[in-house]
Amino acid sequence: MFGTTALLAMVVALAAPVWADAQTTTQPLAWPTGIEAGASVEGITEYRLPNGLQVLLVPDASKPTATVNVTYRVGSRHENYGETGMAHLLEHLLFKGTPTTPAPWSEFTQRGLRANGTTSHDRTNYFATFSANNDTLDWYLGWQADAMVASFIARKDLDTEMTVVRNELEAGENSPGQMLLQRTVATMYEWHAYGHSTIGARSDVENVDIPRLQAFYRQHYQPDNATVIVAGRFDPARVLARVAAVFGAIPRPTRVLAPTYTLESAQDGERSVTTRRSGGSPLVVAAYHVVPGAHPDYAALTLLAQVLGDTPGGRLHQRVVEKGLAAGAFAFTRALAEPGQLFAGVQLGPKQDIEKARAAVLAVLDGVAAEPVRAEEVERARRQWLNAWEQGFTDPEIVGVQLSEAIALGDWRVFFLHRDQVRAARVADVQRVATQWLRRDNRTVGIHIPTAAPQRAPAPARVDIAALMKDFKGAAAVAEAEAFDSTPAALDARTVVTRLGGVGSPVGLQLALLPKGTRGNAVQGLLALHWGDVANLVNQGVTAEFMGALLDKGTAAGAGGGLSRQQLADRFDTLRAQVGFSASGQSLYVNFQTVRENLVPLLALIGQVVRHPALPADGMEETRRQWLASIDSQRKDPAAVVGNALERHGNPYPPSDLRHARSFDAMAVAVAATTRAQVAAYHRRFVSAAAGELAIVGAMDASAAQRAAEAAFGNWRQPAAGPTAAYVRAPTPATATPPVRLLFETPDKANAQMRLALPLALTDRGADAPALRLASYIFGSGPGSRLWKRIRDAEGLSYGVGTWIAWNEFEPNSTLNGDAQFAPQNLAKVEAAWKEELTKSLRDGFTATELTEARNGLLNARRLNRAQDDGLAGALVSNLYLGRRFADAQRVDDAIAALTVEQLNAAWRQHIDPAKAVWAWGGDFAAAQPRLPP
Repeated sequence: MFGTTALLAMVVALAAPVWADAQTTTQPLAWPTGIEAGASVEGITEYRLPNGLQVLLVPDASKPTATVNVTYRVGSRHENYGETGMAHLLEHLLFKGTPTTPAPWSEFTQRGLRANGTTSHDRTNYFATFSANNDTLDWYLGWQADAMVASFIARKDLDTEMTVVRNELEAGENSPGQMLLQRTVATMYEWHAYGHSTIGARSDVENVDIPRLQAFYRQHYQPDNATVIVAGRFDPARVLARVAAVFGAIPRPTRVLAPTYTLESAQDGERSVTTRRSGGSPLVVAAYHVVPGAHPDYAALTLLAQVLGDTPGGRLHQRVVEKGLAAGAFAFTRALAEPGQLFAGVQLGPKQDIEKARAAVLAVLDGVAAEPVRAEEVERARRQWLNAWEQGFTDPEIVGVQLSEAIALGDWRVFFLHRDQVRAARVADVQRVATQWLRRDNRTVGIHIPTAAPQRAPAPARVDIAALMKDFKGAAAVAEAEAFDSTPAALDARTVVTRLGGVGSPVGLQLALLPKGTRGNAVQGLLALHWGDVANLVNQGVTAEFMGALLDKGTAAGAGGGLSRQQLADRFDTLRAQVGFSASGQSLYVNFQTVRENLVPLLALIGQVVRHPALPADGMEETRRQWLASIDSQRKDPAAVVGNALERHGNPYPPSDLRHARSFDAMAVAVAATTRAQVAAYHRRFVSAAAGELAIVGAMDASAAQRAAEAAFGNWRQPAAGPTAAYVRAPTPATATPPVRLLFETPDKANAQMRLALPLALTDRGADAPALRLASYIFGSGPGSRLWKRIRDAEGLSYGVGTWIAWNEFEPNSTLNGDAQFAPQNLAKVEAAWKEELTKSLRDGFTATELTEARNGLLNARRLNRAQDDGLAGALVSNLYLGRRFADAQRVDDAIAALTVEQLNAAWRQHIDPAKAVWAWGGDFAAAQPRLPP
């Protein structure tokens, strides 16, 4: 869904690349007359059209996809009195069309585009990713040029979209944590627009003047205020010519954009804010004014935030969380065009004292001046940040979108400059910025305390971005990777499949290797291990989940010498690896990403972790507190409440069965009662590589990877102790689920949630499965679907609405799921619209036009999914587990391509029975006082 960026993003998760030394070049390229070539840094080249439009080309043939991102240098910072939310409203209304393209979302769906738009304080952007295709690329560039100057921005569209925007606003109000952060930011600023939420004041949004909004659009949506970014597989000369043709026809505007000039004075005393809302977990946050994102000191502040907020090495974690005063800690900065913010805080679990936690947090922050940061803290933070940055650069889709953030700071090359500044930052720099900015009188938290001797931070100042970038030369351009063919036949031909322990071995890990060139020599993988059966996993409670959560907390002594939690985290960082562990039921999953040269040692390290985990007691207690805090937050969250209700409704299994679905109360009891000894015994008895799959995709030496996998897992056939626990999948046959309408009150929640579950008596390979995939796509999957057009576009009742099918690969027990987010007072309207569209689809059927358009969109979406390396790793593990190949996916594609409208409607009518549906609704319906249907 498109929408405003979250007020404060806690974590930015990226993927992984390798970069060379800085170098700026000018690469000759044949382009139309009048286009000026600008800087070329590390494979990204800038051009400028005569009308002022900036163009950035990021060619990368390593994936058969292309991403187009148009960034406008306008955000909520540019809104005046009474205009808050205008930048965000325009983001919504641009998707309402132009005279030549009145229904963009239908066009996106037909072409298989994965499209979105976001608004922040300093910029708005619109982007789409699709399978590399000249026709699709040409169409999308043409639509973007049309939308720049010819969007309707009409009153009728604003009226239908208004409820959707309110719905989005209210969705944010459902999150106590987000509301606390928003109120904290508002308290920090007296004058600057950064104190306003990007989504705007409710009164401004609801009373917006359409001529004023149109004027705002004409003022800012112009070529001299925009950048077109094209990344991925494309012909640069051809794309540049196309951009010149469709955007170059737009005249250069004569208006002059006025600069923003409001700056906050240095804060002159500690400020406080308290929010009291239903649900959620207690939070303590301290916020400080800091420098703009392009300032040379911002790199040191970034490292400072990591030193404070990292888990497990950060000071807040070690001195607040590990002492049992909080459940989790965080710290982060916000890179803004003008002076921004640094945040640090903790989340509390049940029964933890908020005043003690507050005191401990402030003691850590105030103590940095007296206890300087250490070299090892800074080096760890630097290594983690650079690993994340480098991993992000391996993916042209990520680069194409992330450049928007640097553009918002004043120059796209800040994307590389900040990396270089992080590399060069000294321990003394980090300590200096900590001393300058982590001051009591520059802080917003708790209460205001008058003082006779205020300690003020340095006066804020803008950055001279032109002077800063004058002599900048980035690193050398990364080498281009191979052009990869992601068709099912090519994937099968390229994949090497074997079983560890030798061909014909009845047990042992199945291995699939898919070597391919990648940007930055990135490689991704997924490991899955399976164990036990329904009988020997009785009464295991939440033990498996605890085990999965504790695997990254260190390895046992004697297993390669043993690694502490911090040593293990540092080892992963040294290997430039991102590794995640999770377990539940009968399976453990390890997803990982690194680079070619580190794959072999990473596999050895993962083997050490899963075979010899430390499962430390302190980590167990920390996980328990975090889990209990999460359960407490979910109890009054509408989405969590209805989701849990659907899992439990009709569940036939007793509490001792691993397939049983627990209530929140039962979860809390199980989490509180599970012991470390139980977790350790569970691992010893059940976990091994006797059954499982390992898939690796990317840049690798396949022979070396196979030897490393064999060394790590090949001889791990049975648990270390106790009786064997051979894997037998727990069956999930269909059971009678009574149709019912469930209604749950979640007080003080401005956003409500609806969920639908309708049983389907077939597997994912059933004869009618291809038809149902396509029918669900037409009915509810995405912006071009019937539900979207009716409930979101036409009536503006929901920010998000749709359907999807949860397929069962073994038993004929699949489920058509549906959902919607909406304001509680609109429950009757949403329910009526949902049921009317479902009835209409069964009565009248789908049309031949819908079939043609949706089939193209669905097939393109499936092709796009096969072009993602992380998705390929998951697909390979699934294929190994199910005994399938990508040829099976091709057969599904072929079946979808061959469907007739008669087959489509026959399958939908045969399997979709509204009388069998379970509906669940959660929200503050009593406060909204809707007229509830019977």
